Amino acid sequence: MKFYKTKAKKIPGTSFSEVNKGAQRIFKNIKRQSKRNPYVKSVYFRKEKVFFNIFWSHLYEKQNLNDKTRRLKYFACAVELIQKTTHEPEQRKPLEDKNVVLYRFAGATNNNELFFVQIKEDLKTKKKYFISVFPE
Repeated sequence: MKFYKTKAKKIPGTSFSEVNKGAQRIFKNIKRQSKRNPYVKSVYFRKEKVFFNIFWSHLYEKQNLNDKTRRLKYFACAVELIQKTTHEPEQRKPLEDKNVVLYRFAGATNNNELFFVQIKEDLKTKKKYFISVFPE
């Protein structure tokens, strides 16, 4: 599987509050660029919008604070990967919902740490949502 090498660094910090501040700062810049729902445009999806609605609720559902912190550290890398990758992702169609396709992109930080980004596409509305980011 090919992966995209990002120039962005992992968000520094050891506690959730430190890492969350860094991620919220990045997200604030993204929110500033749109009037309604925050999004970034993806080269892989031919400059279509990828929305962030599901990501934050999915992250805050996690009970383990260490898991939240571990995932959020890769937020800056994930945003760059979504915007710039042209590599083919893994595609899956869940059995329970036939109107959804899940894409899993592989990426590496500037320190060669592997991580994955999941994007969900609703086939009815053709909207794409950034769901999750996690290290290998």
